[in-house]
Amino acid sequence: MFAPRTSFRIPLPAGRFLDLGERTLVMGILNVSPDSFAETSTARDVDAFVAHALQMQADGADIIDLGGESTRPGAELVSADVERDRVMPVVEALAGRLRILLSIDTSKAAVASAALSAGAAMVNDVSGLHRDPELSHVVAGAGAALVLMHGRGTPKTMNAEAVYDDLMADIAGELRESVRLATAGGVPIERIIVDPGVGFAKRPSHSYGVLARLPELAAALARPILVGPSRKSFMREAVGGRPASERDWGTAAAVTAAVLGGAHIVRVHAPAAMVQVVRVAEEIRRHHR
Repeated sequence: MFAPRTSFRIPLPAGRFLDLGERTLVMGILNVSPDSFAETSTARDVDAFVAHALQMQADGADIIDLGGESTRPGAELVSADVERDRVMPVVEALAGRLRILLSIDTSKAAVASAALSAGAAMVNDVSGLHRDPELSHVVAGAGAALVLMHGRGTPKTMNAEAVYDDLMADIAGELRESVRLATAGGVPIERIIVDPGVGFAKRPSHSYGVLARLPELAAALARPILVGPSRKSFMREAVGGRPASERDWGTAAAVTAAVLGGAHIVRVHAPAAMVQVVRVAEEIRRHHR
């Protein structure tokens, strides 16, 4: 379970780099969609979102991942115009105030282009480039990093597609195709991060299997790994049916497994708590012989 973690240097715009491998980085989730599955806040104004992002930075997050479209099971996809109108005021308000990396969580080239032009340095695509092929060209042109997540279908159809012959081999093969699409679109391989998509087109047993077998993915793809288990429904039964907003203890267990399994980045809703979890898990890794 104490898997080795290869080091990578990910090039970013403006000659910057994201160094991965020395420790697991914490990516804080900033949802500006009105139907997030995991948060109960009703605050919708830009100032509140900016304050949340700055607080996550103060709490020790290394990256902020800003998204304007819900990807919860059953969610309706929105247009690029709607998504852009949600995220861009926040991106622009954070410009010059955020010391850490800003990632834009989108599958749409138009949204990514606007956010990257305004200061974002990474695109997190939950579709693995299967919704908007133009996205790879936008990322390539901006010199940004790209996260490719494994999933199938849309939020409305993904649960029906959670059928695997060999879980990790199938995920690795499908992510390999996403990497191929990215490089064919001009994104250099050294800018690509992969995400096995815990909770996306996966039954609970699949999500637990991914967390238990992360080293297999690292070995198959030789790319840095991002894991996003935060508050997801795969842990619902294990935590006694608690709603998403009360699953941080379960998330802590999943984050620990990800760190021990060699994850380079964990994506979470509560960085203040999860930074502590990651640091302790890192100490356990450091003392393993």
